[in-house]
Amino acid sequence: YLNMPDEMNPFLGYRAIRLCLDEKEMFKTQLRALLRASAYGNILIMYPMISSVVEVRKANAILNEVKEELDTKGIKYDKNIKVGIMVEIPSAAVTADILAKEVDFFSIGTNDLCQYTLAVDRMNERIKDYYKPFNPAILRLIKNVIDASHKEGIFTAMCGEMAGDPLTTVILLGLGLDEFSMSASSIPNIKNIIRNISYEKAKEFTEMVLNMSTPDEIEDASRKILYDIIGE
Repeated sequence: YLNMPDEMNPFLGYRAIRLCLDEKEMFKTQLRALLRASAYGNILIMYPMISSVVEVRKANAILNEVKEELDTKGIKYDKNIKVGIMVEIPSAAVTADILAKEVDFFSIGTNDLCQYTLAVDRMNERIKDYYKPFNPAILRLIKNVIDASHKEGIFTAMCGEMAGDPLTTVILLGLGLDEFSMSASSIPNIKNIIRNISYEKAKEFTEMVLNMSTPDEIEDASRKILYDIIGE
């Protein structure tokens, strides 16, 4: 019913926040539902596929319109509802210091962040080996996002394969990641790793790997420390 156009590169196209800002009434309906639900539970609003602060400000302006409409009708909602963004586009990761001043939290979407940063279609068998979360560029972008968020006093979460990968747990812990989002089956293993290493040791290890040059070096070091922690 949205009459979506055919696109050569849909992953780089008309979707997520771009669609929301274009389809304002649909977006307002979604925001209204979230706000009304917030009166009955802990709800957070997260804008997807943000590439610049301009999109955040436009989305927040629409959100404020919806809040005013609910206020006029006397409909209850959480006045302090937190609003964040998904950091999955490199431009958002690079300008995290600017974006952190406008939102209440970040959530790093590592699957798309890796794909966009490394220009790799992870579903393409011929080039899938180029898709490496251990690439120094990826780790430095993640560090930039976390550092920027903490400087502004907001938290950073992570979803995607990296958050549930035992090989990246120590690095993410050392970078200061606040929340890990993963499938339920991954939780026991990740918790075991976190419980068996101090933050200080994780930070020391992370500082070391950030000075490494290749994904293979970083992955090998991560395998070694994982074996030292849990013998696997």
